[in-house]
Amino acid sequence: MCCPLSDGAAAAIVVSEDVRKRLSKKQIRIAASVLQSGTFENPMNPSWWDLVERAAHEAYDRAGMRPEDISFAEVHDCFTISEVLHYETLGFAKRGEAAKLLRDKTSYLVGKVPFSVSSGLLAKGHPVGCTGLTQIVEAVWQLQGEAGRRQVENARVALTHTMGGLKGPDAKAVTVNILQAN
Repeated sequence: MCCPLSDGAAAAIVVSEDVRKRLSKKQIRIAASVLQSGTFENPMNPSWWDLVERAAHEAYDRAGMRPEDISFAEVHDCFTISEVLHYETLGFAKRGEAAKLLRDKTSYLVGKVPFSVSSGLLAKGHPVGCTGLTQIVEAVWQLQGEAGRRQVENARVALTHTMGGLKGPDAKAVTVNILQAN
């Protein structure tokens, strides 16, 4: 199962710290934003993306956080198995233990770390040019408490992840962002 490519649009307003303090809505801070590139020579296993793991670790380090600090995640789940693989590469499960998150409902909306509460790319489509920004928009709505029926309870810290430019099993670009409600 593969997500459909689709049209879409998203927008974000990024302001200075001074302007942010004057705004009335609950403000969101970018705790970390990481972009990493792969290589065409990387002989990767299609069930494990080293590049995602490296980008996630760098984002956690920059934010001064760990996977346990994340309230929810919006991930690049373009294939049915992708979300489950990202449980591990993003550090939410040890290698080979992703199925446990499903059995325990950890990744469900009511779970400890909900994943892709926006319904993910399989359900909403993959607007290639703005997929990453649609995740950021969802994260901001969640952190501001404006996500309606899909609201994650007590959402304080969001992780977004997207990837692209595949050649075989190697991702050519990966982004991991950590956003925090102030």
